[in-house]
Amino acid sequence: MSIIEKFQSILILIAIGLGLSLSQIPFIETHADSFILPFLLFMLYGLFLTIPLKGLKLAFKDTRFLSTSVILNFLWTPLLAWGLGAVFLSDHPFIWLGFILLLVTPCTDWYLIFTSMAKGNLPLSASVLPVNLILQVILLPVYLFIFAGTMQTVGSSTIIESVLLVLFVPFVLAVLTRRGFKKRGDLLDGKVIPFFASSQIAFLCLAIAAMFASQGAYLFQHLEVILLMLLPLLLFFFINFLVAQAVGKASKFSYENIASLSMTIIARNSPVALAIVLTAFPDQPLIALALIIGPLIELPVLAVIAQVLLKIRG
Repeated sequence: MSIIEKFQSILILIAIGLGLSLSQIPFIETHADSFILPFLLFMLYGLFLTIPLKGLKLAFKDTRFLSTSVILNFLWTPLLAWGLGAVFLSDHPFIWLGFILLLVTPCTDWYLIFTSMAKGNLPLSASVLPVNLILQVILLPVYLFIFAGTMQTVGSSTIIESVLLVLFVPFVLAVLTRRGFKKRGDLLDGKVIPFFASSQIAFLCLAIAAMFASQGAYLFQHLEVILLMLLPLLLFFFINFLVAQAVGKASKFSYENIASLSMTIIARNSPVALAIVLTAFPDQPLIALALIIGPLIELPVLAVIAQVLLKIRG
């Protein structure tokens, strides 16, 4: 676990504070939004470049775990997210949409850290990582059509344009980069990938700072979003923890596999959804705010869950 990973939530908080401070300068507030998309494209390019797509074959060696993980992550979780939002956030449609988009994207990075802390099956967790990434890239536009369409918050053409720009462009560039370095794999694995692996959080924080700088005055008036999201988010983590335990035991998984299942259906991947939201909803910062608040609550919860799992193991 690197220093950057350890202090990820603190860095995000610093980025928020910096953005809010810069929003008090009229010139910066006016032009900050033009920097959001470039920073996000660099972040997603690095993400796609560092995902071990060759590991796809490994995921299919344990089809029982893979199918369980896919069903819980991409069928059960969206329904749970919508249901919790309907109960707690129906009076706040933009926060509700941000809440759903946060929860329908399984994590593709830090859940491995907490799986390791809980003594879970780390190779198995790593093997489903590319599957989670590919499926969320494919299904996130579908979720947007379903949920945003229901709430009448954005048109379908806007969603298509945002997905093509934010996901397709960096993904294609990452594929071309890998092909370009085909004969220099040592340089790619030794220099290029490590650089982008460590700089993803920097680009994310810069995008967050730019977003808060451009919408600071508006966001200062909506700090209650944190309180609105706290209870439904905690319920999501608690319910999915119980579901992972129940399904894992019913499937006769080992402790290590149950721990891996728990982390992969609890940990969420807000940067991918955030990239689309900041492009598709530039005038609705409450949606992005919901996605930013998520990790600040999630990371301490994952640390607690890892300790609970260890106690169950003991």
